[in-house]
Amino acid sequence: MGALTPARGPKQPQQERSRATRLKLLEAAVSCLAERGWSGSTVSVVAERAGVSRGAAQHHFRTREDLFTAAVEHVAEKRQGAVKAVARNLPPAGSVARTWIIVEELVGLYTGPLFRAALHLWVAASDEEPLRDRVTALEAKVGREAHRTAVALLDADEAVPGVRETVQGLLDMARGLGLANLLTDDTARRDRVVEQWAKIIDSQLSPLG
Repeated sequence: MGALTPARGPKQPQQERSRATRLKLLEAAVSCLAERGWSGSTVSVVAERAGVSRGAAQHHFRTREDLFTAAVEHVAEKRQGAVKAVARNLPPAGSVARTWIIVEELVGLYTGPLFRAALHLWVAASDEEPLRDRVTALEAKVGREAHRTAVALLDADEAVPGVRETVQGLLDMARGLGLANLLTDDTARRDRVVEQWAKIIDSQLSPLG
């Protein structure tokens, strides 16, 4: 048995390096897509930014579509996880301050490089058949997860008529704010809208609302 031990030794570092390379490629792909758009984002460009060879990139992702859909999904899951983590440090339940923080975090899902990258992917998918089905499925999955996250953070009871639509309306509003922020810094207006939506959500979801 002892003779087998050295043979297993190098595998774990190699697996770790492979995983690290994959993560670099995923992060670099989202950055490239956000900055360059679909037409300017190739596997070679992503590999160069990630600091790996094109061959290594193709080892992990057989096609360009594989790379970019996996990248958006990975970063979306990572961002969703960060939003969920906010729940550990929220003000007491039933306070407008708590709702305001939650609404702000949910709006944050639709701003920044991830949303910009996803938008480029959606636009490309509308014109490119190989992407369309995959991106449609990805968008549905990310949307469902965002809705579940919102329901959990807001402790919303969707058995109550209108609550599901209220939560979805919040997410639709957040997406609209994200679009408005693509061309200009919309921070000031966004802050006012978030404050007002926090009051609306709080009144709608309150047991006495």
